[in-house]
Amino acid sequence: MAAPMDGVGKHPAELPPVNSTSFQKKTRSRLISIPGTRPSVQNGQLLVSTGVTSLDYLLGGGLAVGTVLLIEEDRYDSYSRMILKYFLAEGVVCQHKLFVASAQDNPEDILQELPSPILDDVAIPKVVEQPRLPCEPQDRLDAMKIAWRYQNLPKVQSALASSSRFGHYYDVSKTMEPEIRQAAKCHRFYLPDHPTQSSNTHSPMLESYSALLKSLEEVIHREGFDVVAPMPKSRNILRVGLHSLGSALWGDDLSCHDNPRHRHALTTFLYGLRALLRSSLSVAVVTVPSHLIQDRALMGSITRLCDNAIALESFKGSERETNPLYKDYHGLLHVHQVPHLNSLANQLPDHKDLAFKLKRKQFSIERLHLPPDLSETVSRVSRGELAGATAAASACGSGTSGNKHLDF
Repeated sequence: MAAPMDGVGKHPAELPPVNSTSFQKKTRSRLISIPGTRPSVQNGQLLVSTGVTSLDYLLGGGLAVGTVLLIEEDRYDSYSRMILKYFLAEGVVCQHKLFVASAQDNPEDILQELPSPILDDVAIPKVVEQPRLPCEPQDRLDAMKIAWRYQNLPKVQSALASSSRFGHYYDVSKTMEPEIRQAAKCHRFYLPDHPTQSSNTHSPMLESYSALLKSLEEVIHREGFDVVAPMPKSRNILRVGLHSLGSALWGDDLSCHDNPRHRHALTTFLYGLRALLRSSLSVAVVTVPSHLIQDRALMGSITRLCDNAIALESFKGSERETNPLYKDYHGLLHVHQVPHLNSLANQLPDHKDLAFKLKRKQFSIERLHLPPDLSETVSRVSRGELAGATAAASACGSGTSGNKHLDF
């Protein structure tokens, strides 16, 4: 005998209610909304701007929260220090909190050198000129200046920029107003103000690095940047700027000897720093004088412990400074490491020959384009140097070993 069917013949209103919870549509988890941030279009990671629009484009849209950007300093620490100040200035404008650490200059001096934001940087549409008739003599003269085989080629786009606006613009010829700078909350770590004592323990981390990591950890837990802590009403981002780690001023002999005594001090610190940032709403920019470190294998380990790594090669003090081939640039930029975050493939830059220039008011990164027609003032030696530099740049971009190669 078949089982009785109680629902047959009853009015729909008399039927027991159906549990419809299992049929609810799944929705995405709500992203954290913090001023000065946006989700990545590639992997959904929360991003902040470095303050340099072209560098944001190069890194895949910006710096991911919880990651470390390593900047290998140029020889005179001019442009690497400038990018660090851009990063901190962007945090002041976005009302993020700052943590600045240095062993050479007082963090207060670094903050006083922050570039002034251009708050009225709204794009002004340019007046479109009326098209001229092709029969005009001037057009004929312009056409004669260009070889026929290059005449119909598209113009080369040198600037690195995305279609969507992210971050702000700054005027490096002016410093930030004290009222704007003082409105931001900044935590400072100046090594001479934190005397360290030599420890008898066999810890590979130096006392200076240990004190720095402990101070940063206290700020993260006290200010509520830890993601495991109870969520306050409004979340914020902590921007960490660490200047010239690995130098002798930190008590590290990494850049002083071929076989340093504190060989693993900086790498041990980076392990702890990255673990601390992964569980907090923080992002760090670290500068290292890599040109002073003789052990290239150790420098490769330092690079791999960071999520992003770029190197600045300045022309200042070298033969390229007066070479007419590079008259439009102030140095080369090399990308050594790009992050693998929430994706099987990383975001690779679409161009490997990069250069930077410092204009009167702005620092920018562009694609390296040399003049097609070399003038008579360029010697054969310069032309040979150009060929060698181009081959080296191609090998640097396609290599798979060493810290000077892009990690594909």
